[in-house]
Amino acid sequence: MHLPLFAQIQETTTQAAREAVAAAQQGLDVPTTPPDTITVWELLSYGGWGIMLPLAIMSVLVVYITIERLLALGKALKSEKDLLARVRDYVHEGKVDSALNACAQNGTPSARVIEKGLQRMGKPNKEIESAMESVGQLEMARLERGVGLLSLVAKLAPMFGFIGTIIGVIKIFYDISLTDNISIGVISSGLYQKMVTSAAGLVVGIIGFACYFMVSSMLDRLETKLNGSALAFMDILQEPLKK
Repeated sequence: MHLPLFAQIQETTTQAAREAVAAAQQGLDVPTTPPDTITVWELLSYGGWGIMLPLAIMSVLVVYITIERLLALGKALKSEKDLLARVRDYVHEGKVDSALNACAQNGTPSARVIEKGLQRMGKPNKEIESAMESVGQLEMARLERGVGLLSLVAKLAPMFGFIGTIIGVIKIFYDISLTDNISIGVISSGLYQKMVTSAAGLVVGIIGFACYFMVSSMLDRLETKLNGSALAFMDILQEPLKK
């Protein structure tokens, strides 16, 4: 008849303690095993490539998308003060073609919004605003490309880690059933997989969420900038009427 799990643990621990006390009473050194060093790659390998490989792919995607989007958004958020001042001067002087050339040379999303407004000059204000709004939406959609993957990784990575945790627990009980032994040596493999996959999933998920938040914040700033550029251009069109 097999002892219950807790009783086996207690018996194993008690026996080890008795041996240590007996050795100490006899003046003998208690045998110890020097800890082995383990590299990061060896530690990660305990997680199992079935879980760790998808997490590695997710981490590479997060890094690539974040860097690529930050560079693109950094260019898109360049200041447009000089451009708006030049457009104002050209519009007041009736040089619409020069204003269009200035926007084309600038090449930023805000410049393309203003350029669309210049192309609709002479038409009702509602039509001008609608055209610029459409261009702004297209620019936002272009710059949001790939950002959804950051959100997906932030949600999926911890789930992959949790799957690894379940596999590790299953492995622990399977090894115990084969050996009828609950020593650390038997269950350590499953424990390694359980802990490593959980930690890796959480780390990748946290990084993915932080990158998603950072990129989303820049997109919000860009959207505000596009709306501000459109309003500033509409004010420019109204200035001659105020004189």
